[in-house]
Amino acid sequence: MKIDLTDTTSSKINAALMDARRASGSTAAGMVLTLVIVTDEGSAYDALKAANDASREHPSRTLAVIKRAGRSPRARAETRLDAEILVGTDAGSGETVVLRMHGELAAHAQSVVLPLLLPDAPVVVWWPDNAPLNPAQDPLGALAQRRITDAVTAESPVGQLAQRAAGYTPGDTDLAWTRITGWRSMLAAALDQREVEITGAVVEGESYNPSVELLGLWLHNRLRVQVERVVTGGPGITAVRLRTKDGDITLDRPDGLLGTLCMPGAPDRMVALKRRDTAELIAEELRRLDPDDIYATAVRTPVDRLRERIAGVGHAGPGGTVEAAAPAAAEPEEPKVVEAAVAAPARVTAKLPEKAAAKKTAAKKATAKKTAPRKRSGQ
Repeated sequence: MKIDLTDTTSSKINAALMDARRASGSTAAGMVLTLVIVTDEGSAYDALKAANDASREHPSRTLAVIKRAGRSPRARAETRLDAEILVGTDAGSGETVVLRMHGELAAHAQSVVLPLLLPDAPVVVWWPDNAPLNPAQDPLGALAQRRITDAVTAESPVGQLAQRAAGYTPGDTDLAWTRITGWRSMLAAALDQREVEITGAVVEGESYNPSVELLGLWLHNRLRVQVERVVTGGPGITAVRLRTKDGDITLDRPDGLLGTLCMPGAPDRMVALKRRDTAELIAEELRRLDPDDIYATAVRTPVDRLRERIAGVGHAGPGGTVEAAAPAAAEPEEPKVVEAAVAAPARVTAKLPEKAAAKKTAAKKATAKKTAPRKRSGQ
């Protein structure tokens, strides 16, 4: 059932929801929470589809807040609330209300949402993109017990982690963290099978992926070892290697579908590590509404704790210097340094020392003279 209300109010929307529920033969709400989605017209369809799929596991009232302040002075002066109500099969296992706020009303969305919240039920706010710097201080975020963001949609995904750490409040979480649940479970289960000493770790994944960074920071916090970050072509996280004296414990997933767990002295095993869609991620986040202390510890760890490596390049230490892969005997007193574009360009600020830069320039000139073509007679 679909009901369109133009230039309406929150009280009229509540009345329409009650009428729709009676028409469908169900007088009881039967919903466990209110999910508020703050989005725009471009992302509304995908976000609502994911929320409807997740509602089959968590029946909820979904409120999609779409702010349309208007571009012209006339449009901004017009204050209006339009609502689209979906009940029944069109709304999964709950109710969906799409709220389009025009004009000045867009700046006061919380006043429209508050009367529509289910009484005595938890509130979760989800920003599919364009999340505020501090979700807990946002007027809509202040209404919720749980606030969900997605760093991967930001202009600088890895840099977004620093903002999430700076504005963290208990109840905040990010879908970049939810995406590594399977990896964390598999690695923890592998270490439960035998007592081994982990001497180091390597996390391989595509560039500009905050999930790769969070997985490395989690390993660094839990194992207290140096973690190396290797940039690959993806998709997503491609492999994790835990260094031990007996050999590497490797969890490899090159195709984004199926992983292989390799342990010293044991046969290789295939494990399910499929990349999940947004509906599955939201459903997982709605299973727990208490603060995630493990996420808080990981996101608050500076990203520069990870060592960086790219194809043909050595390691980048905590200071952000990338050492070139070169023979150890070649001028050990002056380590060679190169500039590399890695997952977080802002943290790799390697520059050639003045002395090394002068030698490099001289070497280039000498090479250019040797390789310059000689003139032939008659040319």
